[in-house]
This record gives sequence, structure tokens and C-alpha cells, in this order.
Amino acid sequence: MRKHGTSRTTISWAALAAAGALALTACGGDPAPEAGPDRSGSPAGPTVELPRLTGEKLEVAAVWTGPEQENFTKVLKEFEKRTGATVTFVPAQDPIVTFLGSKIAGGQPPDVALLPQVGALVSAVQNKWAQPVGPEAKAQLDANYSAGWKELGAVDGTQYGVYYKAANKSLIWYNAKAFEAAGVKPPTTWKELLTAADTLSASGTPAVSVAGADGWTLTDWFENVYLSQAGPEKYDQLARHEIKWTDDSVKQALTTLGELFGRKDFLAGGPDGALSTEFPKSVTQTFTGGDRPAAAMVFEGDFVAVNIAQTEAKVGEDALVFPFPAVGAKAPVVSGGDVAVALKPSKGAQALLTFLASPDAAEIQAREGGFISPNKAVSPAAYPNDIQRDIAKALIAAGDDFRFDMSDQAPAAFGGTPGAGEWKALQDFLANPSDVAGAQAKLEADAAKAYGN
Repeated sequence: MRKHGTSRTTISWAALAAAGALALTACGGDPAPEAGPDRSGSPAGPTVELPRLTGEKLEVAAVWTGPEQENFTKVLKEFEKRTGATVTFVPAQDPIVTFLGSKIAGGQPPDVALLPQVGALVSAVQNKWAQPVGPEAKAQLDANYSAGWKELGAVDGTQYGVYYKAANKSLIWYNAKAFEAAGVKPPTTWKELLTAADTLSASGTPAVSVAGADGWTLTDWFENVYLSQAGPEKYDQLARHEIKWTDDSVKQALTTLGELFGRKDFLAGGPDGALSTEFPKSVTQTFTGGDRPAAAMVFEGDFVAVNIAQTEAKVGEDALVFPFPAVGAKAPVVSGGDVAVALKPSKGAQALLTFLASPDAAEIQAREGGFISPNKAVSPAAYPNDIQRDIAKALIAAGDDFRFDMSDQAPAAFGGTPGAGEWKALQDFLANPSDVAGAQAKLEADAAKAYGN
């Protein structure tokens, strides 16, 4: 079993669920207002002092693409402006550990990498790639972050990472016109979700757009069902592979998920269409076509707003959101995040970590939408609408009571590799949801191999 810096690993199952339900009441009604006139990407005023790095060149690697990459580039531009350094964004591929390994083997590691999995951070430390956080960045972490988020960036008690970006991965976004045309209201339980899906599909609009081509979205589907149905203790045990994927609790969760995935008419394009749909398309096809989109709903985190912005739909008006419905006694809330790690012992790398740990950096990207920061010093006014502002407030209000995305905790070979491990097993399950036992057997075989137990 892998060791890492914390045993707390999914954002506040109780606190965030309660806060989120309250926060998301702002999702209907009038369009959400913009947060202030300045959307230029420049913070109101620096809160952290950065060194002059004139002539220094830095590379930053992350798996972000499209608008998410463009928005982060605005953060890097501000860092350049304030330090005199030149920063180049390097697009990485999943699994990022493999990508970084090839770069390091070739003698060209990036200065800083944004890692999307806890397991990737642990691997970077075990491979002796990662540099401990310096005193300036550590001071920003101590001032701006709760202990839980700091612990997630630590391995064996040493701070290696700065959690720059967080995500609430327990949200279902819906096309307001499609819901209105079918006479459907946002469900609060799994049973109500299936009933709503049946009504929507009968009205001529498939209920759900599933990004089956990206296996990570399927792990998020499973985790939400499992957390709500099996509870947080079982969730922690499965995350550490202390119970097997052949456990009855996994059977129950897959059977429940199969109630949705097993209805071809519920899925945009049916199972084949879902398996060929990548995440960005799963969002955009839900919010184009007026009241007859390709699907009425799409499940994923607050970052969905980035892709909605590529359509003509307006968040808070055409695109609304509700918390993932309760499958068991309580609604689930699963969180993810991206941790910044220095891979070179350079002054520039540490300065960038310091900047990313400050509210100055996060507020730039917050203004662009589709971004939530775990930094408690970030002004709520930085978020562009009430929906994202309230999601961010709920995240901060959760404090240290949290767990993290299960697949992101796993070894990358199981929880973070396209075409392998959990991603592939759940894609096979999407193609054939009736084979619960087969899915469990494959999941357990791959997990045992990856965890080494």
C-alpha cells in the first residue's frame, strides 16, 4: 500500500453537501451578475513580493488544454510581468508521471509541473524528482490554506506541493430549456434522477451526455455513487485497497450505476456514442441546439463552466446546476485538485510556487470562470457569477473535513492511465453494464497489480 502525507481524502462529505445544497439554490432564476468591472486578468494589487528574475527562463507542464490552458497562461503572463522571467507552458499527456519521466530521462525536466493526482505527487517524490517547498511558498501556504490542503501536498511530513486548483466533482449541469420543455425539475435522489431521465428521454431529448472516451469521468460517476451508497468509511478503505473491488459494496454501486448506463435511450448517442465522446464535447453538445440539445444533462465538476463558455449558453440562465443526487442517506461530494510541484532547485521555480500559493494568481484565473481555488484568501468577488462564487464559498467552509477523488489517490497505473486500469474497466462496463461481476474481477485484478497487494 502506498504511503502519502494524509489519510483525509474526499471533500467534506457532510459539510460540503449541506453547504453546496444551500449554495446551489442560486442556480435558478435571474442570470448571475458579473463580479466587478475588471476582467482584464490583473489583480487589484499585489499581496506577495516576488524576486526579480530578469533573463530567467521557466517551463511549466500540465495536462490542461483549450480554454483551461489559455486561462492559466494569463496567470503565467502576470508572473512574467512581475518578475521579468520568461515562462513557457508545456502541454503534458496522461499519465503525467510517464510524460515527466521521459522529460527527466532526456535531461529536460520542466521547472514546475501541475499534477492532477495525489498518486502522481507521491511518485514524483519517490522518484526523487520533486523539490521541497521553499520558505517563501511555505509562508503563503501557512497564511492562505487550511491544514488539510497543506497535508495533501505533503509526503511523509515534508511539504512538496501547492494545491493551486480544486474541483467539486459532484455537480450535474443541465440545459434549462430542455428541462422546461419536458416539465422536469432537478432531482435530489437517485430514484428521482432515473425518473427525470425517463421523462426527458420520452420527450425526445436523451437524458445524459456521458464522456465515455475519457475514462476519468467514469471514475467520477462511480465514486459519487459509491460514496453516497457505501459511506465514507468504505470509501476510504477502497481508496487504500484495504477492501477488494470484488466486495459487495462495489457490486451494489456498479449495479446502481448500471440503472443509468444500461438504458441506451438515456445516453446521448447510446453506449457507442458515449464511448466516442470526449469530455469537452460532452459539455458543448448539452448546451447547443436550444431546447433540443444532444442531451439534457452532463455530469462533472465546477470546471464544466469553462466548456459552457465555448457555447452561446449563459451560466446561471441557460446552464444551471444541481448537486449530485443522494444514492444512499446523504448526497455525495467528491473533490479533486491540481498540485504545483518544483522539479528543479531553482529560484524561479520556488518563486512560481510562491505566486501560485498566493491569492494574486488564483484571482486571475477565478475571473475567467471554470476555476475554484482552495486558497481561503481569494476574494469571493473574483468569481464571475453566483454559481461559482457559492461553490467556492462552500469549499472553503468545509475546512479540513475532507476526502479526495479516489482514482486520483491510486497508483497511476490503476487510477490515472488512459486505456488501462480503472479507466478501461469502467469503459468496458459502460459498453456492457450488465456484466457487473466481470467488471469487478477486472478492477480487482488491475488494482492488486498496481497496489502490490
